[in-house]
Order: sequence, then structure tokens, then C-alpha cells
Amino acid sequence: MSEKRLLLATLAVVTALAASAAAQDEKNEVTGIIGRTFISDQGTKGFVQPVRSGKGLSFEVNYARHVLGNTIYGVSLEVPAMFNFDEDLNAGGPIVPIDYRQIFVTPAARVNLFPSTAFSPWVSLGGGFAHFSENKMLIYSGGANPGKSKTSGVLEGGLGLDVRVWHHFSVRGEVRDFWSGEPDFPLAPTGKTRQHNYFVGGGFVWHF
Repeated sequence: MSEKRLLLATLAVVTALAASAAAQDEKNEVTGIIGRTFISDQGTKGFVQPVRSGKGLSFEVNYARHVLGNTIYGVSLEVPAMFNFDEDLNAGGPIVPIDYRQIFVTPAARVNLFPSTAFSPWVSLGGGFAHFSENKMLIYSGGANPGKSKTSGVLEGGLGLDVRVWHHFSVRGEVRDFWSGEPDFPLAPTGKTRQHNYFVGGGFVWHF
């Protein structure tokens, strides 16, 4: 499945779930978040300088449905989908692509404390898939990139705070760690198979 089709399919599923839930008049949320993705430097075999990642501007859309709870806690099932369309790279030589794109889709369970109050902290845990789409060219005009696009499994863990600001709307701040497989860098072997992708962002939640 191409990256464009994958993106459209993900958005279509989230929209369909939200529309279906709205028709049933149940307690639901749709969230939009903007932030940055932070990836730690990766040492490579045979090169002094590590592979360094930029702080890609990233977006998250999220549909959640409340399933149980009381005034102390609330449990929701959510589908966060995070998109990082420009993750720049740097290294000690022409061994990595100029940049790559990330998509994470991780159905999860979220637990909110004091969900009916103005301030509600929460934790999230889930899993799904990650897709990496690489630039066709290497950095420093190094020619064609031998690496390929890649899909892997991913685990998601998150912390956040929802602050009710007006009727059906809240402000959300969050940190999520998407622990995924690594992109395909055949010229820059790191000796690792997994990497942490920390998404830090803020946005708005619509409750309906």
C-alpha cells in the first residue's frame, strides 16, 4: 500500500468511527494535536559521527470512545494516528537519506483520572504499526538511496493532561513514545533493531 493510500485509509477509518459514534449519541472524543518528534542519536559501525535526526513537525489525529469508569477514573479506547512528514537526517558521510516520513497508528487503552473535573491527567498504552518512507537520495549529494520504505510493529506509551476550557472542548498536552523498528539504512548499520520516537505536542479535544 502506498503512503498516500495508507494516509487516506487511516483518516477514513477515524472519520467513519467518529460519524458512527455520533449517530449513536455516545460519549466520544476527536482530538487534533501538533508537536515535534524527537529521536535520539544512533551510533553506527565504522563511522565516528552518529546518525542525527531532526525534530520533525508532527501531527496527531485521535478518535476515542469512553467505555467505563466513574468520577475517579475513566477508561477509553482510542486510535491515535501520528504523522511526521519531514524527519531530516545528518551523519558523518553520505550514508543516510536526506529525510524520511513516519506514520504511526496504534489502537490503545487510555485511563483518565478525575474525568469529570476541569483537570484530568491520563496514561495510554497500545500497539499497532509504523511506516517509514525514505527520500530516494542520500545526503551530501551521495547518489541514490539503497534503503527502502519499511513497515514495522510499534508499541505506544503516553502521558498527558486534559484541561476543560469551554463546554465540549478541552486543551490537551501530551508525550507519547512510539517504540518502533528502525528505518532501513543499509549504509549506516547501528546494530540495533528498535528506536524510540518521542512525540511532544498540544492541541484540542472535542467531546460529544
